[in-house]
Amino acid sequence: MTTRSNEAWLADLRADGERRNAALEDLRTIIHKGLPYALSRWLPPTQPQFEALVEEVIQETLLRVLDQLDTFEGRSQFTTWVHKIAVRIALTELRRKRWRDSSLDELSENEETPPPPGLLADSTAGPDVSAERTDMLARVRRVIEEELTERQRQALILLGVQNMPMEDAARKLQTNRNALYKLLHDARLRLRTRLALEDISPQEVLALFEQQ
Repeated sequence: MTTRSNEAWLADLRADGERRNAALEDLRTIIHKGLPYALSRWLPPTQPQFEALVEEVIQETLLRVLDQLDTFEGRSQFTTWVHKIAVRIALTELRRKRWRDSSLDELSENEETPPPPGLLADSTAGPDVSAERTDMLARVRRVIEEELTERQRQALILLGVQNMPMEDAARKLQTNRNALYKLLHDARLRLRTRLALEDISPQEVLALFEQQ
């Protein structure tokens, strides 16, 4: 694994091709090494669900880091900053019930696919809230259909809806893991930009589906 300065991390992750891939692989190794100790008080590594959580957290952390490179201010080591992001994501995942985690990935289903369990069929939600949820889901689906390429939609569905492991999704799409990270990164940027133009914020989507 290559030892890098803060500046080198930023330069490598902003580069293309093998240089970027190597930096992502090194970050993956660093995150995987640090999470067992950081999470030991909440979820021991001996628990069967630990490795699945770690893989999910690593995937999300790398995407988050790529999204937020410009926000790194250099007040700490780059790897320390990344580690803090990973721990925050892991603790958030541990707190949430999975069916309540209605991320944009989970809203990227085809029209024929039913929503995640409990998302729209919440027995405690009134008719007005249910109608809002149905409308919001339709709007987000339309944005995804119009804005993303077919390959980006496939990646979102495989990883976000079907919860397919990264390696399996990469194999199904006949690509590699790092290229898949880039595909998801670009898809999220396009979604964020289009949702902003539609005057829809991700927070608004999440808040609506968390209403009782």
